[in-house]
Amino acid sequence: MTGIQYFTAKDGARLAYRDEGAGLPLLALPGLTRTGRDFDYLAPHLPAGVRLIRPDYRGRGASDHTGVETYSVPKEAGDAVALLDHLGIEKAAILGTSRGGMIGMFLAATKKDRMLGLCLNDVGPVLARGGLEKIKDYVGRDPSARTKAEFAAKLPSLMPGFDGVPASRWAEEVGRHYTETPEGLRVNYDKALREGFLAALSGPDMDLWPLFDACAGLPLALLRGANSDLLLPETVADMRARRPDMLFAEVPGRAHIPFLDEPESLALIRDWLSACGLR
Repeated sequence: MTGIQYFTAKDGARLAYRDEGAGLPLLALPGLTRTGRDFDYLAPHLPAGVRLIRPDYRGRGASDHTGVETYSVPKEAGDAVALLDHLGIEKAAILGTSRGGMIGMFLAATKKDRMLGLCLNDVGPVLARGGLEKIKDYVGRDPSARTKAEFAAKLPSLMPGFDGVPASRWAEEVGRHYTETPEGLRVNYDKALREGFLAALSGPDMDLWPLFDACAGLPLALLRGANSDLLLPETVADMRARRPDMLFAEVPGRAHIPFLDEPESLALIRDWLSACGLR
């Protein structure tokens, strides 16, 4: 795997990213508490001619912790554009998982000229309260398990809606997103993310439909885990009604979020990349 590289944001934060391959730039934006390693499962299956760029947001993974006030969609969107500037990339296709999809929609509303298209992984302009409450249960908290093996064995019961996932995949997930210490497992992100998440959850619901509508003119695709509790079928129906040309696939046996190496995910991503200009 290509190693981690760094660039410096305008406020001096040292931010990490991975940059692999050559060709059409694909900026892959991970979920709320995740890192660029969210896309490890997809990377080997990408077609030739794709340059995969994967940042760790500030406060996550190998990037600097910069404080809860900086952990916001607008700030992270600005960092994404700064990374493209750092790499000399004028336009990129954006694949956004959960939080990353919200950032992608925000960029469509503010920096559409930097985008070749947007693919949303199990996220839309309406986030179901039940799914958000589930995230509240774990965000900013270390697992009770002492070892990676112990936690991997618990994950199937903690992640209902994921069918037929081998034990090796759960072990990979834990290995990518947790650190084993003498005191037990630790999350690999700034726990202050919890403060920001709870503040947003307690505030008024935001109308994100204008951000979705801002994607007009861009090749657009949507993946949904068939068992997702964050992106509900009625939201998908509304999204498809507004964008009849939007590519769509539902991934069976997956909740929030698909791993992106499922056959349905790979087929949709390939079709969307072609719509973005991949030859």
